[in-house]
Amino acid sequence: MTEQGAKKEIQSLTEKINRYNFLYYQEDKSEISDFEFDQLLSKLIALEAQFPELKKPDSPSQKVGGTITKKFDSVVHQYPMLSLSNTYSEEELRDFDTRVAKGLEGEPYEYFCELKFDGVSISLIYEQGLLVRAITRGDGVRGDDVTSNVKTIRSLPLSVNSKNIPDKFEVRGEIFFPRKSFEQLNKEREDVGEETYANARNTASGTVKMQDSSEVAKRKLDCYVYYLLGESAGVGEPIVRP
Repeated sequence: MTEQGAKKEIQSLTEKINRYNFLYYQEDKSEISDFEFDQLLSKLIALEAQFPELKKPDSPSQKVGGTITKKFDSVVHQYPMLSLSNTYSEEELRDFDTRVAKGLEGEPYEYFCELKFDGVSISLIYEQGLLVRAITRGDGVRGDDVTSNVKTIRSLPLSVNSKNIPDKFEVRGEIFFPRKSFEQLNKEREDVGEETYANARNTASGTVKMQDSSEVAKRKLDCYVYYLLGESAGVGEPIVRP
């Protein structure tokens, strides 16, 4: 196959795989079998191996991993990545509300409450629409660069296509083990006589820091993002408004 022919085929395969991934993870639909999907992905990987200059940083092939990391680089967060406080009593909640009211000096306010994923905090940085860095919370000031591992999470977009996104923005959320994936991992370990994992959260944390990204990909982690930051709209405020 010529380079021009490979370029067209890679583009076609990329569009198909991205579409099937979107349908499966965002709309809970599956138009092809797992085997057929894997065949498309294998063909893409083979073409990129034959023509490495045609491989793009947001290629779906990144989802299968393959990078070996001996040491994770330490990266300073642009915005501090603070942890959440816990509360165990009604009195502590009332004290919190008193501080809020005092700080707002009589301005009206309301609370928005939601369930929290018990996962691993992650910071995802996009530049020119491409995911360029994934950083753990660490000590809140600096964390570890785990980009190659995080890129294997299939529900996470490696690129964002929109007319109104800024050149650079950051989203934060939680990486976690879906129940089905965690149960599957433990069954596989049990089948070969290995000790099973007791805690999904701790296992997710350890998985994100594994040295072989191909092993991370096999564990089928998921990610839920809920916080958007960027200079275009101010820290913590939505960048793209409806």
